Amino acid sequence: MSRRDLNGQAAVVLKGVTRSYRGGVLALDDVSLQVPRGAFLAVMGQSGSGKSTLLHCASGLDVPTSGSVTVGGVEISGLREAKRAVVRREQVGFVFQSYNLVPSLDVQQNITLPLRLAGRGPDRRWLDGLVERVGLGGLLHRSPSELSGGQRQRVAVVRALAAKPAVVFADEPTGALDSANAAQILDLLAALTDDLGQTVVMVTHDAAAAARAHDTVVMADGRVTEILSGASADELAARLGRVWAGAAR
Repeated sequence: MSRRDLNGQAAVVLKGVTRSYRGGVLALDDVSLQVPRGAFLAVMGQSGSGKSTLLHCASGLDVPTSGSVTVGGVEISGLREAKRAVVRREQVGFVFQSYNLVPSLDVQQNITLPLRLAGRGPDRRWLDGLVERVGLGGLLHRSPSELSGGQRQRVAVVRALAAKPAVVFADEPTGALDSANAAQILDLLAALTDDLGQTVVMVTHDAAAAARAHDTVVMADGRVTEILSGASADELAARLGRVWAGAAR
């Protein structure tokens, strides 16, 4: 892949990961993937291609049937759920399409919630810098219901970064937004990698969104079919169309 940190270390490593479900459904089929630190990686594929299962296994939300997953230098696939939960709190940030903010908490409380659950105090300088960076400085005491969709997603992004995770997993982060707010969130995710060295793995069905990433993993039938670097939205859409047409035959 095209982006690597100075030490050549990886934020996420999957080796021979397979995930099967009852009834013989093979959601992931021997997937190996290495995500360097500081990379902005998009994962694309049609419904049922395995992209969401890849995110779930790579983040520790699900356990592979076989193979190994390492996040932030910690091998998580063999851990019990309680220990995986600790790794998720310390090493992983999440941004979801539906924001997943707590309605009864204000913006500041939502941002620091993962830290409070982990029994940790916030790095105030780090959080203050993030809040100002995303334009939430005057909104900390508002409730989520008083925010626009784009503002809610910016809260979710800051919350994901609160614990300084090894990697942020973003699941269709622009899916509920209009084009203007979607562009702002993609600008923010790109800036996090370019300016702060944050690793971001984004699942998306949108070729224009994927084109903002450094690299794009294309999936079909539970496998990684190819990894494209620096591809345009038109190139990705055309390539995906060929992959999907081939999968349908």
